[in-house]
Amino acid sequence: MNSAHDLGGQMGFGPVVPEKDEPIFHADWEKKVLAINVAAGAMGAWTIDGIRHARESLPPAQYLSSSYYQIWLAALDKMLVEHGFLSKDELASGVAGSTRREPKRVLKGEEVPSVLRRGFPYERAAAAPARFKVGDTVRTIVMHPQHHTRLPRYARGKQGVIERVTGCHVFPDTGAHGAPETAQWLYTVVFTGPELWGRDADPTSSVSIEAWESYLEPA
Repeated sequence: MNSAHDLGGQMGFGPVVPEKDEPIFHADWEKKVLAINVAAGAMGAWTIDGIRHARESLPPAQYLSSSYYQIWLAALDKMLVEHGFLSKDELASGVAGSTRREPKRVLKGEEVPSVLRRGFPYERAAAAPARFKVGDTVRTIVMHPQHHTRLPRYARGKQGVIERVTGCHVFPDTGAHGAPETAQWLYTVVFTGPELWGRDADPTSSVSIEAWESYLEPA
């Protein structure tokens, strides 16, 4: 979807200034938000793309004025209410009620290290051969969907070259919304700076993105 999260190529937000010796967490509450997100994701009610869409769907003023983990927390609150695990009154009061949805799975503390090491693989068996190969010139489609997508605005309608065929992976555009899982071939596509940013761009610059097959057309 087109929203405040999709900032690639936009001006007026100031430079990105890396923080020297940046800590992993800036406060203890951030650790807790990450831990709760991992535990909540393990309940099996939504996908990683579902929670991403929840973050992207926050009101622009809230999104742009929030820190990284504030965004995570707000999206998690939203998902817990939408999926029936909590009510808005429970969130407001901090007091648990008596009626709520039971999770499919409760992640126990001793399970966390093995679960994180194992990860959550999203590669799937391909139902058909890949449409494109390394070296092919392609053009991304132009779209402005209301649903989740991993194709950024700055790279839509642009010509690039297939740099790598990365396998067949779960398609996020449908997986974010509870639809039956589908999978598509995934490609690394490289674009020149001038193709993306125009004639004023550094001619030696390039940007690579991961693009699912339905995002691409032969150029």
